[in-house]
Amino acid sequence: MPGALATALVAALLPATPAAAAVACSVEYNVTNEWGSGFTADVSVTNEGDAVPDWSLGWTFPDGQQITNGWNGEFSQSGDTVTVNHPGWNPDLDPGETATVGFQGSISGANGEPTGFTVNGVDCGGTGGNAPPEVELTSPADGAAFLAGDTVELAADAADADGSIEHVEFSADGTVLGTDDTAPYTYSWTDAEVGPYSLTATAVDDGGAETESAPVAIEVLSAPALVASPSSLSVRQGDSGTFDVSLSNEPSGDVSVEVARTEGSEDLTVSGGAELTFTGDDWDEAQEVSIASADNGGDLGTAVFTASAEGYDAATVEVREVDASTSDYETAFLEQYEKIKDPASGYFREFGGLLVPYHSVETLIVEAPDHGHATTSEAFSYYLWLEAAYGRITGEWEPFNDAWESMEEFIIPGTEDQPTNGAYDPSAPATYIPEHDTPQGYPSALDNGVSVGEDPLAQELSSTYGTDEVYGMHWLLDVDNTYGYGFCGDGTDDAPAFVNTFQRGSQESVWETVPHPSCETFDHGGENGFLDLFTDDGTYSEQWRYTNAPDADARAVQVAYLAHQWAGEQGNAGAVSESVDKAAMMGDYLRYAMYDKYFKEIGDCVGATECAAGSGKNSAHYLMSWYYAWGGALESAQYPWAWRIGGSSSHQGYQNPLAAYALSEVDALEPDSATGTEDWATSMDRQLEFLQWLQSAEGGIAGGATNSWAGDYSAPPAGTPQFYGMYYDWQPVWHDPPSNRWFGFQVWGIERVAQLYHETGDERAGAILDDWVPWAMANTEVGTGGDFAVPADMEWEGRPDTWDGTSTGNPDLHVEVVSHGQDVGVAAGLAKTLLYYAAESGDAEARAMGEDLLDALLANQDELGIATEETRADYRRFADEVYIPEGWSGEMPNGDPVEPGSTFASIRSFYEDDPAWPEVQEYLDGGEVPTFTYHRFWAQVDIATAFAAHDELFG
Repeated sequence: MPGALATALVAALLPATPAAAAVACSVEYNVTNEWGSGFTADVSVTNEGDAVPDWSLGWTFPDGQQITNGWNGEFSQSGDTVTVNHPGWNPDLDPGETATVGFQGSISGANGEPTGFTVNGVDCGGTGGNAPPEVELTSPADGAAFLAGDTVELAADAADADGSIEHVEFSADGTVLGTDDTAPYTYSWTDAEVGPYSLTATAVDDGGAETESAPVAIEVLSAPALVASPSSLSVRQGDSGTFDVSLSNEPSGDVSVEVARTEGSEDLTVSGGAELTFTGDDWDEAQEVSIASADNGGDLGTAVFTASAEGYDAATVEVREVDASTSDYETAFLEQYEKIKDPASGYFREFGGLLVPYHSVETLIVEAPDHGHATTSEAFSYYLWLEAAYGRITGEWEPFNDAWESMEEFIIPGTEDQPTNGAYDPSAPATYIPEHDTPQGYPSALDNGVSVGEDPLAQELSSTYGTDEVYGMHWLLDVDNTYGYGFCGDGTDDAPAFVNTFQRGSQESVWETVPHPSCETFDHGGENGFLDLFTDDGTYSEQWRYTNAPDADARAVQVAYLAHQWAGEQGNAGAVSESVDKAAMMGDYLRYAMYDKYFKEIGDCVGATECAAGSGKNSAHYLMSWYYAWGGALESAQYPWAWRIGGSSSHQGYQNPLAAYALSEVDALEPDSATGTEDWATSMDRQLEFLQWLQSAEGGIAGGATNSWAGDYSAPPAGTPQFYGMYYDWQPVWHDPPSNRWFGFQVWGIERVAQLYHETGDERAGAILDDWVPWAMANTEVGTGGDFAVPADMEWEGRPDTWDGTSTGNPDLHVEVVSHGQDVGVAAGLAKTLLYYAAESGDAEARAMGEDLLDALLANQDELGIATEETRADYRRFADEVYIPEGWSGEMPNGDPVEPGSTFASIRSFYEDDPAWPEVQEYLDGGEVPTFTYHRFWAQVDIATAFAAHDELFG
C-alpha cells in the first residue's frame, strides 16, 4: 500500500507525580515505497503530554513483516513485535516534539498497517509502570587518591519516588564490594590494592528496578605524590604561564614544596610559587606556579621544572617557549597537542621508542573498530597530520618523521608479514568470489569459471621499487593484543597484531563480525581457522591477507604534501624529504584502489561471466574505491601463491583530489613509476567530476557508484544513472547503517576539496564548495557557552542525472538533514572546511561560523582534550547474535566459544572486565541507555589541526 497512512491518537492526562509523567502521544505511520518483496516506511511519534525521557517506540506487525535495516533509531524485532529505541542524539521527547524513524522491511504477501503503538513499553495512555530509583555516589570525590592500607569510605544517596529502596550495592570496576539496606547508605572498603578504580553505587527498589550511579574515579597509591597539571606548558616569549601543584593525599602535617628548573633553558624561570606550603586544611586546593620567559628575543628554549617535597614522589612539567606573536588559536593548538602527546592522557602506547595511537583513550567503544585500544590506518594518518601541524608551528620535524617510521614499522606489513608475493601472477590476480547481501550468504564459494582481468600495475611497481611487496597500510591493528592472536596469529606476542573484522557482505555491521587474525595459522577458530566462515573452498591453506583503506593512505599522502610545503616555506624541505619520498611510493601502490575488484572492464559491467575481463588500464575507474587487498600463502605452504584485488565501489567520502594533485603536480611527490603521475592526473579530474555528479540540488554529496552491482556484477534496477558506465549507489558497500547517512563523510571529503581550492584556486573545487558550504551552514547552529549543533544523519531521495561531462544541478536528487549532534570531530572538520573556503573565496560568513565552531569547541575542554557526552543506544546490540553456520564451531584465543547462537559480547568476553561494562550490562538488563564521554584520537587531532589551520590561514 504505497502511501498508506495510519494515525494512532491518544490524549490521556494522568495525575502528575514524581514517579511517572503523563503520557500522551500521536503516531503517524506512512509507507513511502513498496515493491514485490519489500517496502520502506516512516513512523513519526509526537509527544502530546509531559516530557518523556529515554523514549522507546513499539508496534506489532499484522502480516509477518520483517525489518531489514532502520535509521534514526535503534531497531530490534522479536516475532511481529518491533521496538525502536531513541538515537543517541535525541534521548528525550519534549512536549510537542516529533521524532521520525524510518526503515526498510521485507514482505511475503500482505503489508497491513501496524497496531498497538506504544511509548516506553506501555500504551500511550498507560501508567508507565514501576519508576526506577535514583542514586548518587556522594563519597569519595571524583579524582580522589588514597594510600595503600587506607580505608576508602563510600556513601550514596538513594530514593524511590513510587516505593522504597531495598538496598544499595557498592562496586569497584564492576565487582560488588558490599551492600547496605539502611539509609544513610555507606560501605567501608579496607583492602583496596594499588591501582586506579571506577566506583559505582547501584540502588535496587522494592519493585526490583535498579539504577546505577555515575562512576567516580579514584586511585590507590603506594606512596603520597605531588600532582602537577598540566604536564607540559607553552609560554609566549616575554610572557608567562602557569601550572598547578597539589598533593595526592591529606598530609599528617604541613608539607613544604619546592619548584625549580632542573634542566633546560635559563630563559625560563620560576617567577611565582617557587616555595609552596600545604596544610591539612588546604592540601587538596591546587596552588599556582608561574613560569616567566625572558623578553630577550633569543632562540626559543625549553626547560623542565620539578616540584619536590620530602616523602613525596616528585612531579615534573616541561615548558616550551613560543614566539611572542603566537595567535590565540596557535596557543589552543599547542595546548591540545600537549594533551594528546602527554603519556598520562592515554592516546598512545609506546613500543621501542615509537608511538602507536589507539582508536580512543577509552577501551569500551564499538564503532568500525570494535575496541578502543585497537587502531586503524585512519588513526595513523591523523597522527601524521598532528605532527605536520606541529612542525609548521615549531619548525621541529623529527616528530613527523617518527610518526611515519611508526606507521611503517607497525601498520604497513613488512617483508615477514607478506612473504610469498613473488608467486603472484598479474595475469591471474585472484579467483572470483561473489559477494552476498547478508552474513547468512557466507561462506561464499570460489568460482574458477568467471574470468578475471590483468593487473597492469604489478610488474611496473616491482621493477620500479625492486620488490614484489605492497607498500600500503592494513586498516586494523590490535595494539594491546586484546584478542590474543599475536604476531602472525601465533598468540605468543603482545606486540601489535594485524587483525580483521568485516568480511561478509554489505549488511554485516560491526555488531555481526567475527574478529580474526590477518595471518591465518589455524591455531584458533575451527579446523580451518576462520577461513571457512568466509569462503567455501575444497581445501584451505595457511595464509596472510591484508585490506587497505584508501582514504587513510590518501590522507597520509595529503599530509606529506602539507609537510613538504610547510617545511619548504621554512627553508627546511630536506628535513622531511625521506618521508615525502615514501609518501610518493605509497601513492604509487594506492593506484590499486582505482581498479575494479577483479580487473574487469569499467562500464556496463553486468553478469559475472558476461562482463569482460580487463586488459591494460581499461579496468581502472580512477576513483578511490572502498578498499584494495592482497594476500598469499604462508611460507610453510607446499605451493606458494599470492593474490591482489582492487575495489569496484567508490564512496564520495573517500575521494581525495588534493592527494591526486600532489601526486601528479608536485615534483617531490610524483611517483617513480612510469605511469603513476599520469594516472593521478587522470584521477584528480575524475574525482572532481565524481563529486560534481553526486552533488544534490541542496548541495550535499550523495553516496557513490559501483562497477559491480550487489558485489556480484548483477544487473542494477532499470534506469539507474551512470558515471563513466558505473552505476549510482546511494549507499555504496556498507548498509548497516547506510554508508552515506553520517554527515562526517561529507566533511571528510569536502574538507580536502576546500584545501585543494585554497592551494590551487581550482574552479571546479570552488563551484562544488559554492553549493555545499551554504547548505552545511544552513544546517549548523552555534550558540553560547559551548553549545553547538552540527548535522548528524541525512536522508536521500531521488537520484542524479547520468553524467555527460557537465553538471545538471541534479534537480531530482535531494538530501535532508534529519538529526543533529555534538560530534566534536565533525565540528572541527566542518570548521576547517569553512576556514579554507573562506581564505580563498573571501566569504566572511563562512569564516565567522568556522571561528564560532572553534570557540564552541574550546568551551568543551576537559583534562584529556575536548569532548561532549554521548548516549549509546546502539549498545543494545552487544547482545546481537553473530551469524555462525550450522555445524561450525571454534574458539577465540581466550577460549570463548564461536558457534551458532554466539553473540557479539559472548565472543568478546574480555569486555565484561572493562570498568565501563556495568553500565552496558544494566542497559542490556532493561536499564537506561548508557552515556559516555569519548576521546577518539582522530577527533582530537581534527580539533588540534582546526586550531592550527586558523593560525595558518589568518594568523
